[in-house]
Amino acid sequence: MLKINSTAYDSLRHHGEQTYPHECCGVLLGRFEEDGSRTVARALACGNMRADSPHNRYSIDPKDLIRIQREGRERGEEIVGFYHSHPDHPAQWSATDLAEAHWIGCSYVITSVEKGKAATTNSFELTGTDEADKRFANEEITVS
Repeated sequence: MLKINSTAYDSLRHHGEQTYPHECCGVLLGRFEEDGSRTVARALACGNMRADSPHNRYSIDPKDLIRIQREGRERGEEIVGFYHSHPDHPAQWSATDLAEAHWIGCSYVITSVEKGKAATTNSFELTGTDEADKRFANEEITVS
């Protein structure tokens, strides 16, 4: 389960609207709970580094990722997930999303942005033990 406050939830959805018709992307900082869920404290927007096809692919700058991870540690937070948008496509993961997901145990949140407006937001936990058997599992989002 992914627990996210309304400010972070609204922020990631708004980010998708701002970058439409291109994909947005960002990092979710928070904590891993003892029950296996993840609690999001902040959603941090990143720039989409994909110049070849930003309308249907995204890439987070590794420098941003390192900076965000460092800032999170200073606040007692960890990277618990990532988010991106699917402009005019469903909020479901694609084969490319799975191939490019590497943080097992983290949440991957996808918002469909239809004609510039955030529509459905879904989350998927990346499960497995390594790259060979990783897979996405649907997960519930609780907004508080």
